[in-house]
Amino acid sequence: MENNDDKREQGIAEISSAGFQIDDLISRIVTVAKEMEASAFESCAHELFEVERALISANRRLRRAAADLRE
Repeated sequence: MENNDDKREQGIAEISSAGFQIDDLISRIVTVAKEMEASAFESCAHELFEVERALISANRRLRRAAADLRE
């Protein structure tokens, strides 16, 4: 049976991994958004920049959750 420290470390690792994946998604979304903006697809670019903001917010919440586990 895992003790609480093991669960805490596992949780931190999973959250960290998810954060890196979100960082990658943000980068990919921004690249596409800039391409759409340059191609005069402003509406699409706007939506993608909104997605970027949502992902940044999600990543902040993940960092707060990880910080809670570290306390």
